[in-house]
Amino acid sequence: MVDVTSGLECLDVGSLHAKQQDQLLQFKINAKIANERYLRSHKEVGLMLSGFLREVLLQRPDNIREFAADYFTDPDLPAKIQKEMMDKANEAI
Repeated sequence: MVDVTSGLECLDVGSLHAKQQDQLLQFKINAKIANERYLRSHKEVGLMLSGFLREVLLQRPDNIREFAADYFTDPDLPAKIQKEMMDKANEAI
């Protein structure tokens, strides 16, 4: 059965054995830890996303997909992110 609101299949609680459930839980924990490490070592990801969300909320574009495409393909984006990283580093001093 498919949940039409999310496109995902409905949860089948009994489909995994206890060992499989434990393995899945461990996989999820390890994935979260790896993601957190990645984001902590790549501060630019957070800056890009927060900048994007800030611009979305300020401009409230009608076509969010087009806006996102324009935002993330802006040739000046790397320089903007680098400047923000330098500004944050200077604030910390």
